[in-house]
Amino acid sequence: MALNHLNLLRPMGQSLLRPLLVTSRVRAPLLYPTTSCFPVAFSKGYATKKSKAKAKSQSAKVNINSALVEDIISLDEVKADMTAVLNALKDDFTRNLTIRTSTGALDHIVVTTQDGKFPLNQLGQISVKSPQLIMVNMSSFPEATAAATHALRESVMNLNPEVDGTIIKVPVPKVTREHRENLVKLAKKNSNKAKESLRKVRSQAITQVKKSKDTHSEDIIRLVEKQIQQLMDSISADIDTQLEAKSKEILG
Repeated sequence: MALNHLNLLRPMGQSLLRPLLVTSRVRAPLLYPTTSCFPVAFSKGYATKKSKAKAKSQSAKVNINSALVEDIISLDEVKADMTAVLNALKDDFTRNLTIRTSTGALDHIVVTTQDGKFPLNQLGQISVKSPQLIMVNMSSFPEATAAATHALRESVMNLNPEVDGTIIKVPVPKVTREHRENLVKLAKKNSNKAKESLRKVRSQAITQVKKSKDTHSEDIIRLVEKQIQQLMDSISADIDTQLEAKSKEILG
């Protein structure tokens, strides 16, 4: 009799245990939380590869033979125009944004005379007597002394020249921290103007390229436009380099 009761309970016990076993199989992964990270890690790896591929495609550069597209535009002329903008900025930095006392500091001063316009160093002998004084000997062209003095006074260098016969004494203003910071601001302003000039050159070039859409494929036009953009980006980076170097020089 007891054995029969046991036989009846055995299937019932197995049926009660089966849901527990099934449930334990479902919940078992919760004991290993790292397994839940697999999909995330896979997605992250995929995103990284995708980002790298995108960055690689964006960094790809074109290098067109200018002779092959000269009927569309002269890339050499575009590059020359952009380089001229950079050179003009370099020249401006050298002439107008210097705090060093040297004979070359006044070379860029243009003197207007009855016979025309001449650089100061062609009319007078420039020499540095001390860090605070530059002298210009106008004995070779004494008639241009007054004009040279006027040119010095009207320059952007904030000079106050004094005349002693044919000698022009130019006191060099003391360089204060405020003056240095103002020069850096002026350098940034001139750099921004140079970049504006670059954008104008680029815009004019792109306008010219678009005129050839009827005679050239869209792929060719797109490549030429990209080449022009690359030229501008390169010169723009050079402008940033010049500005950084000049700012460090001014601030000391």
